[in-house]
Amino acid sequence: MRGFDESCFGLAPEIKRYYNSYNVTEALMVELKVRRFGNSLGVVLPKDVINRLHTKDGEPLFLIEAPDGSYRLTPYDPAFGKKMAKAEEIIGRYRNTLHALSR
Repeated sequence: MRGFDESCFGLAPEIKRYYNSYNVTEALMVELKVRRFGNSLGVVLPKDVINRLHTKDGEPLFLIEAPDGSYRLTPYDPAFGKKMAKAEEIIGRYRNTLHALSR
């Protein structure tokens, strides 16, 4: 990966953008600091990250561990996706029955 100086993007020093040589899409890397909140530890997400995640105060975020040990932060519940896939399978299997029941 080749990094660029944040000044070329007009961004705050803590926000840097990187280009992956294997993919021409732009990725955002933000350095976060772990802070103490009462008896817990947490991180504060910058406004830019909150906007990119399409989330707001009080909404859940999900931290997913990938097989390679990396993490992904997402507002989408992976369990919900599995449940919807199962529901679509059931709906497909019982399509005629559900149609008759809806009358």
